[in-house]
Amino acid sequence: MQSLNYKNFRIGLILSMLCALALFIGSYLLGKNNFFLLLNTDLGIFADYFFRFFSDLGNGLLWIPLLVYFIYSGRKKLLPFLISCFALTTLLTQACKYLIVPDELRPTAAITTEFIHTVKGVTVHATASFPSGHTATAFVFYFIFCLVIKNDWWLIVGLLYALMVGYSRIYLAQHFPLDVAGGIIVAIVSVIFSLIIQNKIDKRKTQ
Repeated sequence: MQSLNYKNFRIGLILSMLCALALFIGSYLLGKNNFFLLLNTDLGIFADYFFRFFSDLGNGLLWIPLLVYFIYSGRKKLLPFLISCFALTTLLTQACKYLIVPDELRPTAAITTEFIHTVKGVTVHATASFPSGHTATAFVFYFIFCLVIKNDWWLIVGLLYALMVGYSRIYLAQHFPLDVAGGIIVAIVSVIFSLIIQNKIDKRKTQ
């Protein structure tokens, strides 16, 4: 396989698992609803606009420019890995939302309180809460660039980016912290299995 930065990937994996674990523990100790209400705090108009924008950085449409980047940056050999990441992330997220935990209520539908902060102009969904697809996409991007970027700066900057996307989903009242944790786990599983697929393809080519 084309040279990848497995060291940073392993570190990023550990950091992400710790973040997911913290969200799982917080949801268990405080309760799913209470933990959401604690984090879903009105931080003002600037934060409303900021997190509305930042949430889009986990949009599935970003797979398109990422694909173009891989093609024109000399990483065509890694396309099976990239395509597998997209396919597995989509499959796992949709399977959880509509097969494993179908019709899981989102915060505004599950919590009967007027204290939920919502942002003007954002359509708040009612069901298909677990896991957060935006979070899954953001963390997959984080792991991908942990692998392809040689420098260490992305470890922290990328993690902050992925976490901010995850938090934006809570801030916009679209997901529970538990959903964000689920999105992180989906990303971890998707990237690990995609690496296995890429390695198998590379081995066949060398035989």
